[in-house]
Amino acid sequence: MTRSPTASIVIPTRHRAGYLDVALASIVPQARKAGAEVLVVADGPDPESAGVARRHGARVASLPRASGANAARNLGVREARGDPIVFVDDDVDAPPGWLDALLAGVTAHPDHEVFGGPIHARLEGGGPRACGREPPPITTLDYGHQDRDVALVWSANMAVRRRALERVGAFDETLRVRGDEEDWERRYTATGGRIRYLASAGLEHRRTPPDSALRTLSRAAYGYGRNARRYDVRKGVAPAIASELRTVLGCAWHVLRRRCATGVVLGAEAAGRLREALAERAR
Repeated sequence: MTRSPTASIVIPTRHRAGYLDVALASIVPQARKAGAEVLVVADGPDPESAGVARRHGARVASLPRASGANAARNLGVREARGDPIVFVDDDVDAPPGWLDALLAGVTAHPDHEVFGGPIHARLEGGGPRACGREPPPITTLDYGHQDRDVALVWSANMAVRRRALERVGAFDETLRVRGDEEDWERRYTATGGRIRYLASAGLEHRRTPPDSALRTLSRAAYGYGRNARRYDVRKGVAPAIASELRTVLGCAWHVLRRRCATGVVLGAEAAGRLREALAERAR
């Protein structure tokens, strides 16, 4: 009789075979050692990524059309055979020991149902110049060197017990960029659920050229800002237009004063938020 895997690692992807190849090279050996399965979920038809996944020995599932990362995660949950379900992004690099640390934390805290670890930015090819006062221009997470309960972790490095997914329900597939995992975690904590940060279960979040170039990061930040504003409106916490404008001006001043290219990316996000706020008023 075939044994059920100890965990299922679900990796949503969409036309990023190069990133996925690096992620799987770091994750699959750890999964085999732990008796876990790796499931790559393509967000729409993606033969190249499917080929990379199969070459690494991962299972593959595909959505019939591009529907967003949350739709891919939901399909991954339905297809997964293990418990817990570990969500990671396709652009990570997991160091040796990452999965052991994550699963050890799950075992050590039976009353918790959601877990996450540090996410460290790795901009390859140089990346934009930073003054050191601002966070990296891509997703990071660091609550320090001690395990602790937290309000939020990111789905680039998150483990969830199946019972929590069954109780809370699916990820909201209408959320494409901002709020995708946050919405689910807010619903989860509203049921009394607890989230545990595991300091030793860290991985790296990568960007390579041309994705690490200032222009590309700024373009992505602008779109993220627009989506972030929409999500804040949905939550009822969107700041006034004047506040959004002050943030844009503050970013511009930071760039001029510090000669900080990271400020350009932050300014692009702020500009996206302001653009969306103005569009709201015009509607």
